[in-house]
Amino acid sequence: MFKLENTKKLKTLLGLGLSVFLATSLFSANGVSIDGAVKYEVKDGKYGPYHLNMQDTKKYDNGRKATKLEVKVWNLDVRPDGEGLPMYDMKHGKPVMENGKPKIAQGSVEWGEELYDAQCAMCHGEFGAGGKGYPTLAGGSFKDLHIQRLNPADENPNPDVALKTIGSYWPYASTLYWYIQESMPFTAPKTLTNSETYAITAFLLASNGIEVDGEEMDEEFVLSKSNFNKIVMPNVEGFYPEVDTKDPHQGPKNMQKLLSDPTIYGKGTRCMKDCIKQPVEDLLLRIKVDLIPNVNEPLSTERSWKEPVKATASDVDPVIVDNYATYCSACHANKAIGAPVLGDKEAWAEVMEKGLEEVYTNGIDGINAMPPKGTAMGLSDDEFKQIVDYIINESK
Repeated sequence: MFKLENTKKLKTLLGLGLSVFLATSLFSANGVSIDGAVKYEVKDGKYGPYHLNMQDTKKYDNGRKATKLEVKVWNLDVRPDGEGLPMYDMKHGKPVMENGKPKIAQGSVEWGEELYDAQCAMCHGEFGAGGKGYPTLAGGSFKDLHIQRLNPADENPNPDVALKTIGSYWPYASTLYWYIQESMPFTAPKTLTNSETYAITAFLLASNGIEVDGEEMDEEFVLSKSNFNKIVMPNVEGFYPEVDTKDPHQGPKNMQKLLSDPTIYGKGTRCMKDCIKQPVEDLLLRIKVDLIPNVNEPLSTERSWKEPVKATASDVDPVIVDNYATYCSACHANKAIGAPVLGDKEAWAEVMEKGLEEVYTNGIDGINAMPPKGTAMGLSDDEFKQIVDYIINESK
């Protein structure tokens, strides 16, 4: 695995906010694209196995220059050294005021557990124990990272692998904060305040036994920008090759050198025919949702901000709708997950062939990847059945 890119040095060379765009342009201008540290010549509209977008962009209008405030609102990246961590709770790019002063962004482990149970446990399980289809967030040991799955072509491939979680594998806690802030909760990303993000980050770090300044994090521990850089993750030195180099161009060279070494793959020998002698079904990944119709979307010049369409439910208790949004929508509002989606008449008609009572029982007890009551264990059976009724009625 590899350390994070030397983005700080690249941004210095290429210009803040334009590093990725300009870097891509530079590679393309040279007729070369770099993907996974391997260079591919651009030929016939493709680089390697990948197609390039060959649409005419000469008349494409890039729009106006973003204002400083707009850049500030969107510039939320957090670097390994902690640069980018917020000092205050923010709204529309400005600090939230409390008693006439900017409100310090901070969150305790105890508060983080409450937020996690309400926002995250439905997918990631209690204490980050994991759910089917969602990564396990806690557990494992970085000392076990030396355990690698052996070549499946071997007579006795090693079935055991190290458990890679936040505590055992991730090199920087800043990545955790940034990912939560940008992408979570699954059903409503970017809705957490900076303080809430600190709290959930603190809870997950505490669940992994991470220490801050050499001390364990108890329930009263409060995480903020002021003490964040005192966190040292166990596997911070476990990534290679070195890309955080003084010369930002040396990092990709180090990666290319490593990936060009055949001895790091399997036994260091190449097999071109009949390499795997036994079934390896467990090594295959399958995508259930057909993505092809959406991969060649034309360029759009649409600039107006479109508000997301909010689900409406006439004559339905808003508490039921809110419970659905909290405990069920993560799976039943996203077709890619594989669960029957709210409003999908055919899917729910098939589910209802079992009979309503069996649907109730499966939901309450849990079935396949669905945990009991969708982790809404605080709801009574009758309250949960009301959610099921709501979903079914909205899907007729």
